Amino acid sequence: MQANIRRMVVQVDEVWAENGQAVSPPTRRALAMAVIENPFAGRYVQDLEKLISIGEELGGLLGERCVQALGIKPGEAQSYGKAAIVGEAGELEHAAAILHPKLGAPLRVAVEKGAALVPSSKKMGVMGTAIDVPLGHKDAAYVRTHFDAIEARVTDAPRANEIVVCVAVTDSGRPNPRVGGLQHSEMIGKDGLR
Repeated sequence: MQANIRRMVVQVDEVWAENGQAVSPPTRRALAMAVIENPFAGRYVQDLEKLISIGEELGGLLGERCVQALGIKPGEAQSYGKAAIVGEAGELEHAAAILHPKLGAPLRVAVEKGAALVPSSKKMGVMGTAIDVPLGHKDAAYVRTHFDAIEARVTDAPRANEIVVCVAVTDSGRPNPRVGGLQHSEMIGKDGLR
């Protein structure tokens, strides 16, 4: 493994009721976070290939951890997202290197298919910084019921020389959605849009 992982956190959020209304079945969102050493902390490096490779290995690892935490088969995953928080000795481009070139392909394997773009966010931060991991349907971006987010935070990370890498996976959309549009049961999932 290329990533030097200090800590991993995996959690599941379940919503059983919303505004006095039962949510049946409960909506469930899993979040897996890896706190890793930033190999380029404190210095400018032109070639970020090492971080790109780390993103590739973490996409599969964190995606698999989310699917396991939900207790579902990969094909039962419905939405996903990714995010990263870079400690102060790094730079925002370090998060981009982890998240964008190669993290998505192994994440798509972990959730089976994934025709749609993986929503993402990134920021600089200090220990305890929170980030919202955006969520979107994994196969059809126009499925509005799955536009959501989950907050990610590790209390003692990122330290100055670290990056917190986050992946979220759900087995459902938002609790009691009712704003219309394309439904999960209606999507085709071939072009990543519908």
